[in-house]
Amino acid sequence: IMKFTKQNFFFLVGGMIIYVVDIGMDFWVASRYFCQGQYSWSILILCFRGLSSIITQIFSHEWFKNDWEGTDTGKRKLVFLVHLFHCGIFIRYWFALKYGCQVAFKQTSSRGASEADPSNFTEKQAIDAVTDINMLRVFKTFLETTPQLFLQIYILMEHGKTHFYQYAAIMMSFCGISLSMVDYQISLRKSLPDKDEFHVLSKFTYLFYKLLTITSWILSISLITLLSVRISVILLIFLWICGFTWTLKQHTTFCESKKMEYLYRTVVGIILIFSFFNIKGRRTKVCISIYYATHAVVTLGILFVYMFWKPSIIKEIRFTIVSILTISSLVLGIIFLVVYYSHFHPTTYCRPQAYSDEVDGVAGQKVRVKTGRFQNFLMQ
Repeated sequence: IMKFTKQNFFFLVGGMIIYVVDIGMDFWVASRYFCQGQYSWSILILCFRGLSSIITQIFSHEWFKNDWEGTDTGKRKLVFLVHLFHCGIFIRYWFALKYGCQVAFKQTSSRGASEADPSNFTEKQAIDAVTDINMLRVFKTFLETTPQLFLQIYILMEHGKTHFYQYAAIMMSFCGISLSMVDYQISLRKSLPDKDEFHVLSKFTYLFYKLLTITSWILSISLITLLSVRISVILLIFLWICGFTWTLKQHTTFCESKKMEYLYRTVVGIILIFSFFNIKGRRTKVCISIYYATHAVVTLGILFVYMFWKPSIIKEIRFTIVSILTISSLVLGIIFLVVYYSHFHPTTYCRPQAYSDEVDGVAGQKVRVKTGRFQNFLMQ
């Protein structure tokens, strides 16, 4: 049974605060680089922020348009204007806080089976609102937070000089990635009927699996960028093409329009550069094995290239530290991955009827339900 608790409400408030702080942090770091004459770094940070904001606003507005089809035209125009000024996420937070407060602090004793019951309907609205927010935050994480983490680590490795705001930006990026990953998986478990509850131990196992593998890969890309920016750009473009092509072959049906579907596939291609992404809810043992085996081979390849191309740099202490962190993060991340999929990942996947518009109701009756976006949007 889906439940929206007081803990979920407070986490939602915390997520909104972190979201606002993250925006302020981006502009603060960009301004610091600008004042120091590092205009290219400042522009890159603002470009990552702008790109992720534009794409998340487009998806958010499209979802509002689909969900509010047939409603008041004036209200829809107002929502469009709010998204035009890049504030669409705050409308979603307002709805989530509104419904979440009603459910978490005015819980009734009757959590019946009928979705028509007002308390259950409001609870579903709260969960759906939080789900949409977490989906948008996943987009933001891989379009802005992860690239910014890569940029900050590269700057530290390239120049050696460190400032407080650089460490603050890196810590904020790690916090953003961590919260986004865990919140997403919690929403996934609440939204899909065949997913088990996400317990504390499974949360930490999943978090470390994602965070360590992403960290290892970012360090690897930073190393190859130090060697040659051109090779790094070619590698990233090649990986995106591979991810985008794989997404095309999966014939995803996440969006209602073809244009939005191609935008979605483009975003998924970017996400696949940094982390594995299951977009069809199918068993992924082979795909995930190939994905991380490829990451391991490329990571080791980058280290070997350094040994033969620039043997002098191997003697530097910072290269030794980065190499140890890269390999240890990858090994530990894969260990957590194996533990998660062996002991904590649900063994059941959504049954065929979960993807249809009809599910079995009480006494064998058919009950019409609206297919949730998570049915076509899965990350493991």
